[in-house]
Amino acid sequence: MSKIVEGLFAINKPPSISSAQAIRDLQRVFNTSALFAPWIEAERARRDVESQRQRKRRRDKRIQVKIGHGGTLDPMATGVLIMGVGKGTKRLQNFLECTKTYEATVLFGAATDSYDTKGKLLRRAPCEHVTRAKVEEALKRFRGKIMQRPPIYSALRMDGKRLYEYAREGKEVPREIEERPVEVKELEVLEWLNAGAHEYSLPEEEAEIEAIYLAEKVLHLGDSPDVPGKEEMGASDREIQPSPRAKRKRSLDDVEDEVVTNKRPTLSQEATDPSTLMSGALPANGNEESPESHPLKSSPEVKAKDPSFVPAVRLRMNVTSGFYVRSLAHDLGEAVGSLACMCALVRTRQGDYDLGKNVLEYGDIEKDESVWSPRVEALIEASQHSIES
Repeated sequence: MSKIVEGLFAINKPPSISSAQAIRDLQRVFNTSALFAPWIEAERARRDVESQRQRKRRRDKRIQVKIGHGGTLDPMATGVLIMGVGKGTKRLQNFLECTKTYEATVLFGAATDSYDTKGKLLRRAPCEHVTRAKVEEALKRFRGKIMQRPPIYSALRMDGKRLYEYAREGKEVPREIEERPVEVKELEVLEWLNAGAHEYSLPEEEAEIEAIYLAEKVLHLGDSPDVPGKEEMGASDREIQPSPRAKRKRSLDDVEDEVVTNKRPTLSQEATDPSTLMSGALPANGNEESPESHPLKSSPEVKAKDPSFVPAVRLRMNVTSGFYVRSLAHDLGEAVGSLACMCALVRTRQGDYDLGKNVLEYGDIEKDESVWSPRVEALIEASQHSIES
């Protein structure tokens, strides 16, 4: 039998696809390739000798190249995504514990339910006073060993249920999302982007009133005295209960600190598909809220300004496992007396894999096998020492 190729390599994930979709794309190509044909044959032979009981328990009867990833990237994010093939999937857990380097762009002037510009607007806030100097000063409190509260759109469990499931169903979490210790080894400003001098813009879709009510508790927007619109939420608004009937699309591929493989998926297809729905819209009584009761409409001096005319900052950070860049963006907005959300993210390094050095360009897998096969084989071969150790 020809050589069985299995081990580790990394790809440069493009934007707009989930990490789970990246696995499916690679499988589609690898399943019919000459490079992984020996692996397919070995797997077929192994299944032929397995017990009848194991065959019945096997959910997926198809034989596909076993692929997993170690450390999810949000769909909007790009950069290093480490992949394991065959026995290489057993080593993916190691990469969740290593440091990662990110370049992120933070947009000031608003907060969203997802902490990034793919979510719905919860609140807007003045940001004319935000300068590079103020950001540089605020970043001091985020360096070193700090406590960070994960976003509601995360796969962390609370009472056996993932946080994003509470958000998707429009339900309050049973208790406060606790802060966790993380370490920021390096954090610096790469570029300051003046308002009107960049391509980024805040989302236009606004959250419903009950989503904003939940945000007061879950996202701690109500903790900031500088956030306009806080006092305008009346008692009647606070009594509104979320309706699980109204849905909205939201990609839920945030599985930080968890290895995902195609063998034993930890998330359902519904939860990882870009068409996953989250609850939203109408108040419990079925009536639309009045303009005066909506925090996004309650601050005329903010609404009168062009919402896209806001500053941004590009940051580079080297962080430990469990760190959420979106949480940093959200917290930085409050630290400078405004609001903020993440609008771009690139993972430039994870473990020993560096973007532009030993990372496969994603577009190469759509080319002829003669283009990508030697590169993939060389990268996997270089990882063998970690597989055998």
